[in-house]
Amino acid sequence: MWLTGTSAHGTIPMKTIGVGVMPQEQIRARAIAIAKGEYKPKPGEPKIWFSSMKSVAEVLSDQNRALLKVIRETNPDSMAVLARATGRQPGNLSRTLKTMSRYGLVDLQREKTHVRPVVTATEFRILAAA
Repeated sequence: MWLTGTSAHGTIPMKTIGVGVMPQEQIRARAIAIAKGEYKPKPGEPKIWFSSMKSVAEVLSDQNRALLKVIRETNPDSMAVLARATGRQPGNLSRTLKTMSRYGLVDLQREKTHVRPVVTATEFRILAAA
């Protein structure tokens, strides 16, 4: 599902991403089955998987979702510009963005002299199995 929002540079697409929660062993088994061609994910299945709700809560905390909003709305040219805009320490900001990048929430685009963060997901649908 694609949604539309605005940024300092005009209209940008905002993507809703499915987030799943299941035990690490099941995540691993699912990934292996996909790699072997034994399982094909269905449309609408989560693209991002966490092993616990605690992990989801840490990565998608209020502070991190606010950071995604700032990135989306200001479209900073570099992490240094983003650090100044948010008042966050560059080292802390870099670690947070790298974590978010590993989960596919942010794309860290390497340019000649800097890295530019770009939001790839702005809304989340969480599926947790009992």
